[in-house]
Amino acid sequence: MNTRSMIFTIYGDYIRHYGNQIWIGSLIRLLKEFGHNDQAVRAAISRMSKQGWVKAEKKGNKSYYSLTERGVKRIEEAAKRIYKIRPEKWDGKWRIFVYTIPEEKRNLRDELRKELVWSGFGTISNSCWISPNNLEKQVYDLIDKYEIEPYVDFFIAQYDGPHTNERLVEKCWDLDAINQKYEEFISIYSQKYIIDKHKIQRGEMSDAECFVERTKLVHEYRKFLFVDPGLPEELLPKQWMGSHAASLFSEYYKELAKPASRFFESVFMDGNELEKKDAGYDVYDHPFIVE
Repeated sequence: MNTRSMIFTIYGDYIRHYGNQIWIGSLIRLLKEFGHNDQAVRAAISRMSKQGWVKAEKKGNKSYYSLTERGVKRIEEAAKRIYKIRPEKWDGKWRIFVYTIPEEKRNLRDELRKELVWSGFGTISNSCWISPNNLEKQVYDLIDKYEIEPYVDFFIAQYDGPHTNERLVEKCWDLDAINQKYEEFISIYSQKYIIDKHKIQRGEMSDAECFVERTKLVHEYRKFLFVDPGLPEELLPKQWMGSHAASLFSEYYKELAKPASRFFESVFMDGNELEKKDAGYDVYDHPFIVE
């Protein structure tokens, strides 16, 4: 598993609840459980710093890293989507984002496309992106971030035919392919869940092993952020496996939660301030798990 990607997962699932900052030594110790060495962790966190996701702070002879404002925003948005168990209700409207970015700004255009896919937009035609979700804030954040106001237009409208909204969805997203990925996730993790649940109940699984499995679980499940647009229930096929996968994720996550957090804290308390832990953080009742 990619070191940089794993660091994002650990920030999102743990560090943001503990003052949003960690000593590099503790981060190295945590990543060691996955086979990542000192050099790989330092190289990855340095790259994340240059990309504007984290910022460094020196305290004595120790280096600490915390998420930047940009990093916090991305992590919070991702968490709300990862831990949402049921699709939202639809207001019947489509968000339409159109851009005409000059050829000399091709790199900017490529970055914008990645951001739109990650946010859940789909392409109906070249440079025309749509979503049924309330993404107004994300759109205007992108406009400000990339300074593209002169090149874009944004609409909120209803589809008036001549086809159906479902036909529009089929044109923009390959739901069969996404469903297949959910089925693969369910096939693998339903078995792992049963095995690990019994091992935990019998005391045959260490806190460190629970930490590894919970992190791997979140790491794998968050990959759906890049393929599943998070469509409202009204626009999903009847045999949609996303909800089943979300429920499995929730149950497995909760089973691993306490021992995994116990291991994290045992590492974190060496070199960090455990007192910065969010007062309202409950590992069993994750704030973003909405049934």
